[in-house]
Amino acid sequence: MKSVIKIILLLLVCQLPLYGQKVSDDSLLKKANLEIYDNPDHAIHIAKKLLEKENDINMSIRLYMLMSTANIAKRNFDESLLYTLKAKELAQKSNDLKIQTRVLISVAIQYQQMQLFSKSLETLNEADGYLKKLPDDAPEKHIETGRSYAIRGMIYKSKWNSEIALEKFLISVRNFEKVKEKKTTYANMSVVYYNIGYCYLNLFQRDKAEEAFIRSADYARKVQAKSLEAFALKGMAEVYKQKRENRKALDLLIQSENLSKNTGDIILNEGIYKEMADNYLAMGNPSRYQLYNKKHFEMRFKREQNELSSINQIINNHNKETLKKSREIKKQYNILTIICIGIGIILIILLLYFILNIRKTNRKYQKEIQQLIRS
Repeated sequence: MKSVIKIILLLLVCQLPLYGQKVSDDSLLKKANLEIYDNPDHAIHIAKKLLEKENDINMSIRLYMLMSTANIAKRNFDESLLYTLKAKELAQKSNDLKIQTRVLISVAIQYQQMQLFSKSLETLNEADGYLKKLPDDAPEKHIETGRSYAIRGMIYKSKWNSEIALEKFLISVRNFEKVKEKKTTYANMSVVYYNIGYCYLNLFQRDKAEEAFIRSADYARKVQAKSLEAFALKGMAEVYKQKRENRKALDLLIQSENLSKNTGDIILNEGIYKEMADNYLAMGNPSRYQLYNKKHFEMRFKREQNELSSINQIINNHNKETLKKSREIKKQYNILTIICIGIGIILIILLLYFILNIRKTNRKYQKEIQQLIRS
């Protein structure tokens, strides 16, 4: 099961009345970040309003990334990719190394979510170059390194290599633990422990899996991230399903379904409905099984349509980038051709000048020699 790395930005609110408007904007931005998981549509609405009057490049990048993350929470990859690419375009104009790193890793998350793993790893390798330039005492270095290893872990988990995935996730956890402001990493830790839980499930270590899901849920509650808590409860339900404790599993799934009502997370709902269908089938309740199995396939179809739309968007953007590069190469070729022609003309003029000058000199010498002969 795929999941997403998400970050909550904790912004300092100015206390001085002189900056009332700034306080209001900061409060709105903080509210938007807190609602990414549970009410992504409202988070996007706030970000768009703030973006209309924002002139600072770095803040505009943050708003685009906020909208991108909110759309990932909705599994609307097409819109998410659009905002990610806008943020990446702006990041190229920014001198802030931290923002450039954050945007690149967010782009890698986007590709990972769309299962474009080679593109994701390529982007992560690019981000590594920026990470090395960040000072060791910068919290952003540990946060982004943690996110980077988390994505690598998800890629290995998707390829059913749970041992290597687990190694990457544990490195991710160690980096998040180095951050002094622990609250900024709680959402990330919830996502990572959720994935660790599934690695242990794949390795048939149920007790460790359950422990990881419990920690994931605890971290989610600390930031009131209902969708992350719902993911964790779904993971715990799968542990109980494997233990054939289907009633306990269903109780957890019902809690998970209630928590995810406002999120619009297609993948979360798809997973919940599949697990509910499996448990009802195991308990011999065919009518409930059919109901949730139908819901599961509806969510699955919707997810596949979203992913297809996003892949088309990727192809279109790739074609645009290729066309742009082709035009740049053609422009460079034309400039080079003009320069070569210009240099050629100058050389020809110089050559003609020297030839004419030599001929003129030769005529002069010939006249002087003839005069000497006559005299």
